[in-house]
Amino acid sequence: MKLVFSIALTLFCFGAFAQKQVDKKEWKQLFNGKNLDGWDIKIRGYDLNDNFGNTFRVEDGKMVVRYDKYDDFKQKYGHIFYKSDFSYYRIAVEYRFVGEQAPKGEGWAWRNSGIMVQGQPAATMGKDQDFPISIEVQLLGGDEKKRTTCNLCTPGTNVEIDGKLVTQHCVNSTSKTYNGDQWVRAEVLVLGDSLIQHFANGEMVLAYNKPQMGGGNVSGNDIEKVIDGKLLDHGSISLQSESHPVEFRKVEILNLKGCTDPKATNYKDYYVKSYNSACTYKKK
Repeated sequence: MKLVFSIALTLFCFGAFAQKQVDKKEWKQLFNGKNLDGWDIKIRGYDLNDNFGNTFRVEDGKMVVRYDKYDDFKQKYGHIFYKSDFSYYRIAVEYRFVGEQAPKGEGWAWRNSGIMVQGQPAATMGKDQDFPISIEVQLLGGDEKKRTTCNLCTPGTNVEIDGKLVTQHCVNSTSKTYNGDQWVRAEVLVLGDSLIQHFANGEMVLAYNKPQMGGGNVSGNDIEKVIDGKLLDHGSISLQSESHPVEFRKVEILNLKGCTDPKATNYKDYYVKSYNSACTYKKK
């Protein structure tokens, strides 16, 4: 029964978005193209908002990750967090990998970044914590061989696929390989703690259910705050610094939680989660 429900929910959501034309104005730009206002930075070994080496910066209207001031990467994994959290939404980034990897970056981190969703707040990370407890939508650049993007990785988390708990750290998507410095659009549909879908250039390439705390692959975190099996129904969104330069020319979100009363002035037909206390009405 759970599997049938999961499949039905996936098909419903996919069909609903295919049928409804969402006005581009409804997408909120999380990155304003000018500065990093609205974002927090956390780099391993440094305090919150200590942007070591000016790692995260804005260049030519793009949010970029750079390592020109690094002599040795030394596992200084970093994340830039949007300051609000979300629960039901569609997050999209347009990204590309450029240049050479930071000195002494791990081989697996070559042309590797990620979108972290349903994550812990930046302020709750330990000073020496490497990754936020979150669901990672792994972004990979091609190496002229088969190397998919929009994969799943699970720092401090697990998920369910086909009704079974998945505890392996990474699961590959079915995406194409994107070689070179080409721009790729990655989107993630997040429906609370029920369903997450990954899209690469508009094609759905991975889906799973019940994101939850559990497993390893995180160090330096406060283990007392980890509750194995706790479902992640909301959380932070962050972008990674893993030792390879990456650029983001767009970071935008479509909120899917709001007023579902057609009589209200702020009703949207694409909302999938009701939050009718936020409804507004014309004065009589």
